[in-house]
Amino acid sequence: MDKMKNVVQNFLREEDAVGVVEIILILVVLIGLVIIFKEQLTDLVKNILSKITKQSNSI
Repeated sequence: MDKMKNVVQNFLREEDAVGVVEIILILVVLIGLVIIFKEQLTDLVKNILSKITKQSNSI
């Protein structure tokens, strides 16, 4: 019974390490996309904020 418990605990510990690596890889990809599309994202945010400002002034 103790051996089975140890196997399950070891498996869970190994899976945690894999989860951390996956999260780091996802973050690297997202940061890369932000760097690649930085100009487009900046223009989009400026556009949205200007529309919000114009519409809030008309109320």
